Amino acid sequence: MTERPYHHGNLRTALLEQAERTVRERGVQELSLRELARDVGVSHGAPRRHFPDRQALLDALAEAGFARLGAELRSAIDGAGEDFDARMQAVATAYVQFATRDAALLELMFAGKHRDESGTLHAAAERAFGVMLELIDQGQVEGALEHGEPERVGLVLFATIQGIAALVNGGMVESEQRDGLVADAIAHFLRGSHAVAR
Repeated sequence: MTERPYHHGNLRTALLEQAERTVRERGVQELSLRELARDVGVSHGAPRRHFPDRQALLDALAEAGFARLGAELRSAIDGAGEDFDARMQAVATAYVQFATRDAALLELMFAGKHRDESGTLHAAAERAFGVMLELIDQGQVEGALEHGEPERVGLVLFATIQGIAALVNGGMVESEQRDGLVADAIAHFLRGSHAVAR
């Protein structure tokens, strides 16, 4: 048996992509640096150049997950046009799709964020969820949402869409109902949050 090569074009990216696939298909508990090296086709010591231990890999995976989540939320908003309600529907749908497609990764992301309350993971989470806060700010400026603390409004929104994701992931709601349920929930959220004319 020949020794696997040590070098790889962009090893860090390849390892993170394979780690994400492993988490999606088999769960975080199945993730190991040695298995990852084998799956990517490099020597078992090669991943340690980028991730000194499994926790470093998990943290990097969580950070990459927040970056992807932020990019998907931004893309959803940008693709929805200028209408605020459409933008809110789009961002909520994008979040719930991410949370149901990558439930194990999202769990890892949140666990890491809470463990690393002032580090790079926390900052990555703030950037991702900052996309939603910007949208809430926009809604308040345009008069589509009541004025108040954007973080508090954001928390209500997040609780709503995270709850839907939890129902789908827990098998209490069929995945085919997901997008319709998000649409209904956001319609109710927007009706209840619209600014009252004075």
